[in-house]
Amino acid sequence: MANLTTKELSAIEDQLAVEQTLIKKYQLYSQSSTDPQIKSKCEQIAAKHQNHFDRLMNQLN
Repeated sequence: MANLTTKELSAIEDQLAVEQTLIKKYQLYSQSSTDPQIKSKCEQIAAKHQNHFDRLMNQLN
C-alpha cells in the first residue's frame, strides 16, 4: 500500500464515519420494519455499507 497523505487519511476517516452511520441507520430501519420486503432491503443496504466500511478499513491496514 502506498503511503497516504494526511488529506487522504482524513477523507478515509470521514467516509468511515459516514459508513458507520449508514450501517446503524439501516439496521435500525430493518429492526423497526414490520414489512418483510422493507426489512430485507434494509438488511441488504446495511450489509452493503458494512462491506464499504470493511474495504476502507483494509486500506488502513
